[in-house]
Amino acid sequence: MSKLAVLDDLLVRYHQLKYHHNATLKQKLNDVQDWQRKRLCQSHHAFFTQKNHQLMADYFVNRLYGGDEFDEIAIQIERLVKHAHKVEKLIPETAIKTGTHGIELAILAVELDEHVAEKLLETYPADTPLNNEMMRLTYLAVGQKDDRLKQLKMADEFGYNLDHYLRSFIVQTAFKMAKPVAYKHRFNVMYDFMHDGFVAMKPLKSAQTFVETFTQKERQVVLNVHSGDLNPFACV
Repeated sequence: MSKLAVLDDLLVRYHQLKYHHNATLKQKLNDVQDWQRKRLCQSHHAFFTQKNHQLMADYFVNRLYGGDEFDEIAIQIERLVKHAHKVEKLIPETAIKTGTHGIELAILAVELDEHVAEKLLETYPADTPLNNEMMRLTYLAVGQKDDRLKQLKMADEFGYNLDHYLRSFIVQTAFKMAKPVAYKHRFNVMYDFMHDGFVAMKPLKSAQTFVETFTQKERQVVLNVHSGDLNPFACV
């Protein structure tokens, strides 16, 4: 079986997202993601603005978390799966596994936020600006505690994979050598997405430590929300 076969299931999940066919839901999803990005940057300001953390913080918040380019990446992934036998000769297996894990993490984030967006539309007029209290109540209403904790556990695993599989000189050399082929076959958006991740990781002593520091505080936010804390986002 192809190592890329798992991407087929991820693409099915991606295409099942309702916002693809609902402009109002898409706009509300964008609102939720914008609110979440701002909240993350505020909550983790001291950590994210440390010199060696800035590139990864930006990549984590603006690229991995529901970036605008993901629709194009999904299109390129569909084409990639069709040429799996060629791709697997060019890209090391560990890079494929880590990239697939990152894609699953990105899709899960959109799935969870889409549920939040749906609940917001059920509860408030579509043009209501989001605020912390609305989001606190909506997170409680959708009951995503276990799913959010699963998301953070997956993020920890992603950080481990980055350190243990992608810091290798051989892996990074093979990835650089694949660039002309990737661009020739119009996989440039996906290649650049992964390349920028390598660049963001370079200043870090440990990607795993970066991610685990981030997720430890985010777990506290999740627990605060579901414990009834009236100001759960101010804990970090």
